[in-house]
Amino acid sequence: MVIDLRSDTVTKPTKAMLDAMMIAPVGDDVFNEDPTVLALEDKAAKLFGKEAALFCPSGTMTNQIAIKCHTVPGDELICDVNSHIYNYEGGGISSNSGVQAKLIQGDRGRITAKHVEDNINGDYDWLTRTALVCLENTVNRAGGSYYALQTIKEIKQACDIYKLPLHLDGARIFNAIVENNYTATDIGNQFDSISICLSKGLGAPVGSLLLGTKPFIKKARRVRKVFGGGMRQAGFLAAAGIYALDNNIQRLKEDHTRAKEIGKVLETLPYVESVMPVDTNIVIFNLTDKYTAVSFEEALKPHGIKLAAFGKQTIRFVTHLDFTDEMLTKVIEVLKKI
Repeated sequence: MVIDLRSDTVTKPTKAMLDAMMIAPVGDDVFNEDPTVLALEDKAAKLFGKEAALFCPSGTMTNQIAIKCHTVPGDELICDVNSHIYNYEGGGISSNSGVQAKLIQGDRGRITAKHVEDNINGDYDWLTRTALVCLENTVNRAGGSYYALQTIKEIKQACDIYKLPLHLDGARIFNAIVENNYTATDIGNQFDSISICLSKGLGAPVGSLLLGTKPFIKKARRVRKVFGGGMRQAGFLAAAGIYALDNNIQRLKEDHTRAKEIGKVLETLPYVESVMPVDTNIVIFNLTDKYTAVSFEEALKPHGIKLAAFGKQTIRFVTHLDFTDEMLTKVIEVLKKI
């Protein structure tokens, strides 16, 4: 048995999802004529209360398109130091858009309205123009932490006062939604643009969506083409996204429950120095000197357990659709005996 806890991107389509993909009507999406892509875009836009959506190959692309659409070269965006757009998108902020990032040291990846207000540059020729604020929810590098809706509302109010667009990297936004008393529409009401990922906890094999107004998405569509993201008969992939949105949102709670069980066990183990709070489906922990991340990975390899090294002494586990209760039991047994 191979137990892959490296990421929630490793899931395989279920038979039901594959069946939906195989019967999808398709067309040429570059001509805006793929009916299944259009149906997915419409479904996602309506779910979040937005006017339009754009289907793209990846969340990195949707985030980078949003940055490109909201800014001009020489601008600056505000984000937390842990943000995916800064750490894991290949330097795209600067290379794609000619924009620099002002990094905020927030609370486990979450910033506040005061952070935003305190870091908006004055209107001077020698300062970069503050042009965009970006949030991530949930926050990958911070162990799947999520924002309270009130905090987001306060940030939105600050952005409105200073006429700054607010973008959400919502790669795991549904994980946040099922753990909170807010809805997709609540989230949609607070952001000018939203990126949502279908290939993580929702279990689709490929794809993310960028949401916004019709004029914004029209502009984004052109940028997608420039970035090489125009796809042809993409409806086969979009059908998986439709299935994921219809069937795999509420079940994310199962992933959270399993992640929290792992977190509880890790807190009792002598070779674990600390465990980040486990809020959703991501478990990040630091090892004592008994192990490095490399040697810990080697210790688990004979048991068929895969993990992500997140630093010299830091490990990340991510639970997902293909991680079962049987696998959970084995992981706990292995962790206790190594």
